[in-house]
Amino acid sequence: MDLPLLKTQRLYQHISQLLMTHIREGRFVPGQALPAERDLAKQLGVSRSSVREALIVLELSGWVEIRVGTGVFVCSPLPENATALDSDDVSAEDLLNARQVIESEFAALAAKTATNSQLRELAALVKRMENNVTDNKEYHALDMQFHVLIAKLTNNQLLAEVVQRLWDKHYSPTFLRLEQHYAHDDLVKVWDRDHRIIVNAITRRDPRGARAAMRKHLKNVLERLFRPLK
Repeated sequence: MDLPLLKTQRLYQHISQLLMTHIREGRFVPGQALPAERDLAKQLGVSRSSVREALIVLELSGWVEIRVGTGVFVCSPLPENATALDSDDVSAEDLLNARQVIESEFAALAAKTATNSQLRELAALVKRMENNVTDNKEYHALDMQFHVLIAKLTNNQLLAEVVQRLWDKHYSPTFLRLEQHYAHDDLVKVWDRDHRIIVNAITRRDPRGARAAMRKHLKNVLERLFRPLK
C-alpha cells in the first residue's frame, strides 16, 4: 500500500493554511481587511511574530496584500490554484534565535583566537560597511561577509561554514519580504552601532563583551523585524 509523504509544518505555516482556508470558504472576501496582527494572535493563541510570518507567506502565495501601516487585505482576484501554499523556508524568528546562540559564542571565541592581521581585516570591513549605508544591496552583502569573517577569526573552517549556511537561509523569500516590509531606515544605523561594539570587544580580546555584543545585535534585528506597528 502506498502511503502519502507527510510533512512537518511549522506554526506559521499552520496559521497561513488556516487563514487560506477561511479565505477560500468566503469568511474573508476579496478586498476585505483581515483582523489586525494583535487580534489574530489573541484569537489563535499564538505569538504576533508567528502571525506576521504567516501573513508574509500568504502574500508571497498571492492570497493577501500587506500594506504596512494600513492593514492586510485579501487579494482580488484570488489565486487560481487554491491549494498552492507550500513553504520550506525556515522561520525567520527561529533563524535569528539560532544565530543569537551560535554566533555569540563564535564572537567570544574570535576574541581569543583572532590574529592581528585578521583584526585589521575586520576593522577595514566595518569601515567599508559604514561607507555603504545608502547602498542597500551592497550593505547587505558586506553584512554577510562581516558575520562570516567573525566565524573565520576562530580559525576553525567548519564554524565559518556553519555561519555561511545560516546566512543562506537568511536569503529565503520569507525573510527577504519580511525585511522589505519591516526593516525601516533606522535599522542600518542600529546595525552599524552594533557592529562597531562587536569589533571593539573582539579587538580588546574581551570574550564576554564580544558574546554579549553579538547577542544584543541579533536581538535588535529580531525585535525590529517583529515590533508592533504603530
